[in-house]
Amino acid sequence: MDDLSPRMVRAWAEHLRLTPEEMDPVHLRRELKRGSFPAVLAASARDHPDAVLRIDEDRLSRTELAASVARHVSVLGDHGITRGSRVVISTRSSMELVVAYLATLSVGGIAVLTNPSYTATELAAVIDRAKAGTLLVDEDTEGAASVQVLRMGELAAAADRAEEMPFAEVSPDDVALLAFTSGTTGSPKVVPLTHGELLASIRAAMQAWGWSSADTLVHALPLFHQHGLSGVHASLVAGSSAAILSSFDPEQLLRTIEQERATVLFGVPSIHQRLLEFTPEALAPVRQLRLVTSGSAPLPVELAQQFHERTGIEPLERYGLTESGLNLSNPYSGERVPGTVGTPLPGVEVTLRSESGDLVEPGASGEITLRGPQIFSGYLDDPEATADAFWPGGWFRTGDLGRWDEHDRLMITGRLKELIITGGMNVVPQEVERILERFPGVQAAAVAGIPSERWGEEVAAWVVSTDTPFEAEDLIAFSREHLAAYKCPKHVYVVDDLPRNAMGKLSRSSLADTVEP
Repeated sequence: MDDLSPRMVRAWAEHLRLTPEEMDPVHLRRELKRGSFPAVLAASARDHPDAVLRIDEDRLSRTELAASVARHVSVLGDHGITRGSRVVISTRSSMELVVAYLATLSVGGIAVLTNPSYTATELAAVIDRAKAGTLLVDEDTEGAASVQVLRMGELAAAADRAEEMPFAEVSPDDVALLAFTSGTTGSPKVVPLTHGELLASIRAAMQAWGWSSADTLVHALPLFHQHGLSGVHASLVAGSSAAILSSFDPEQLLRTIEQERATVLFGVPSIHQRLLEFTPEALAPVRQLRLVTSGSAPLPVELAQQFHERTGIEPLERYGLTESGLNLSNPYSGERVPGTVGTPLPGVEVTLRSESGDLVEPGASGEITLRGPQIFSGYLDDPEATADAFWPGGWFRTGDLGRWDEHDRLMITGRLKELIITGGMNVVPQEVERILERFPGVQAAAVAGIPSERWGEEVAAWVVSTDTPFEAEDLIAFSREHLAAYKCPKHVYVVDDLPRNAMGKLSRSSLADTVEP
């Protein structure tokens, strides 16, 4: 901590509404990472028994939630799931998902949450890569012959008859979650996240945002995604209430905000854009909120300004990644600058570096690198990728480019990675390309994102055809058989050749230049 820069200390102090002299960085980081989710759930049920978790029409008090988790712990144990067991959970957002997730963690197991729209091919790849032994799925989801398959309905029915079992003693350094992400190679990488890392991530943001047990969160984000799941984590840590919708319907979201007297809304730019389609009168529930966040994709400056003008609330943009949790945020108290992601959250260090790893000059753009208690320590069974992901000193390379503005706010200026971010979901171009090139008539395919007012980016494909003619609609339909819908191209362009550089490497950045605005 001797090399902690004054910029970091100042940023942390401002988020915490302290002076730099009052800061104790060592104590702060230790407290951020303290405990485990079984311990947090037990404490929340003890201290805030009446806090409510609502998912669609299902509601459980914190006492009821803890009791349900304890019964599920018993059932999971009966099926041989114990400390270190890896459990893939592939189910739509529901109370059953939350209980199964918390029960997995409370036996000392490791959860692997997947998109329920994954095809059998995609799900099998997740199971294999995670080396999981159990799959939890909905009744209408295809199972997998290679692992133990438990149906959510059957699991819940067995838990209703089971005795409550004590939660396991879990360390902050024990892995809680295996999350999947990918880099420019398109090969799936697995991110082990410990209890301490997940807790440090949400605690830092909660402290900065003034979160308390009096808050009520509303969101319509998928729970298999870190953004949506962090809302559950926050409600447990604070002993606060939450109302979560399993799918996004703007009218239902507005009704829920009003009914639950919500104070906090988690959102992404596409949600904020949809809300602006309503009249000022219909948007009245939004004005009761004290905080509206925006993440998972860049928030356009114009959209932020329009939202502020229509609702009177400035969306608070923040920044984070799967590997690093929540890292920077615009201030809760103080001026929010559209087009920036703010300053480092408590406990997080941020530097900007050149391609050689050197710190860039003040005002210059560089790769965003991070260090702190919420940063993962390396990819699962992939020492080469881990070595590439860190600079000496434990600095995680995000692959994003940024620069500090004149007020020490970070501006995202680009991406080294080739990920497409559409509606807050990450799409790896190479994964889509491999599927498209299996289609008869496609000789070669290249995939990139093109700007979209609604989604931020949309997936587009450029294909070189063989002598076999085909329709773009048929190629898109083929992709939907093998990929989740959000990964599939919305636009297909047939070209004579794909742009390549002097070394013969695909010039992906040149693809979008061929599309007329």
